[in-house]
Amino acid sequence: MPNIENWLQTNHYADLIQSQPVGGGSISRAARLILADGSSWIAKSLDQAPHDFFQAEAQGLNSLRAHTSLRIPKVIQVNSDFILLEDLGSGSPGPCYWTDLAEGLAELHSSSSDRFGLCADNYCGSTPQINEQDKDGFQFYAQCRIVNLARQAEQRSLLTSKDMADLDYIVENLSRWIPEQPPVLIHGDLWSGNVHCDEYRNPALIDPAVYWGWAEAELAMTLLFGGFSRQFYDHYSQVSGMDKDWTERAPLYNLYHLLNHLLLFGSSYAAQIRSAIRKYR
Repeated sequence: MPNIENWLQTNHYADLIQSQPVGGGSISRAARLILADGSSWIAKSLDQAPHDFFQAEAQGLNSLRAHTSLRIPKVIQVNSDFILLEDLGSGSPGPCYWTDLAEGLAELHSSSSDRFGLCADNYCGSTPQINEQDKDGFQFYAQCRIVNLARQAEQRSLLTSKDMADLDYIVENLSRWIPEQPPVLIHGDLWSGNVHCDEYRNPALIDPAVYWGWAEAELAMTLLFGGFSRQFYDHYSQVSGMDKDWTERAPLYNLYHLLNHLLLFGSSYAAQIRSAIRKYR
């Protein structure tokens, strides 16, 4: 990461003595930088990153930190091609890990707004995430989440005309299945890989795609790639008062993330999208 090393030297930090790859991400390269003074940071970089890619991540992390007591890495420096973050260390989950995560997430979801979306667009993975603000949650989810990505997938021949017709039917009927919900601040890309266990054995959130959206959509994303501990869901339900039927709507919410993965990783996700569609079509 020569650009990062040059920045360290220019700003008179201690010499970089070791760079250790950090696993888990599929978009950016991540490494733990160990400096001669014993300090360590996490560095993320991406070749040919959009000019605002890491700035959007920094803004997302700062938004999370302002609305939850969960640990969020502090931003040390952000440039167009890299971001330097506080090193949270790593450990194995402690006895209160899942209940602490549930309480911290419920705390985040207690922050409300009068509009869905965000004041600026950002990214979910490397996919541009359109956050055009709207008072109507169904309209926001339909246009900014489903239709926007589905059109891109159709243009790449990843979805058929029948798939598009089925998705059109679903977005036109969202209010049949999804209850009215207020816009709350959500992480936006909450799967197990974006929940980190720090050196104190506590949960921390990383790699956000924040916006004001549905809390149920946040919970649905946690189910998509294996799910969290049952203890997490039980405790979140207790402290948040969320409708216990939210799991029945999870396939609708996860269409967005499946479409995103279809764009990012290819046609292997098309079958999951069609399976979700069949539940409602």
